[in-house]
Amino acid sequence: MTLQELYASINGSYDAVKQVLSMDSLISKFIIRLSSDDSCERLMKAASANDAKGMFEAAHSMKGVCANLGLLDLSSMAGDVAEEFRPGKARKMSDEALAIHLGVIKEKYKATMEAIQKFASEQG
Repeated sequence: MTLQELYASINGSYDAVKQVLSMDSLISKFIIRLSSDDSCERLMKAASANDAKGMFEAAHSMKGVCANLGLLDLSSMAGDVAEEFRPGKARKMSDEALAIHLGVIKEKYKATMEAIQKFASEQG
């Protein structure tokens, strides 16, 4: 699988990541390293604990990491959660809508990581 095929399979933006990390070798290195980023796990743990500050911090971190890697769908979804829990702002989502949104993030992240792991295994 090529890097472009990986990005197509995960609905990522190869063009966006190419603007941040100009070389394919860097893109490959950092997309594979996404598995060591714990922001999605921290987001889910904070949500389980009903920790608003923790959800904001984890979602904000996930938004930035995903944006830099061209994972714009995940970045946008994480950004929605970050805005929901931004200090000083009133919440707009119901608890039920938030739970559904977090479930979608979790599934999208899982599918993305599976594709990245397949890509990594093919790289040698």
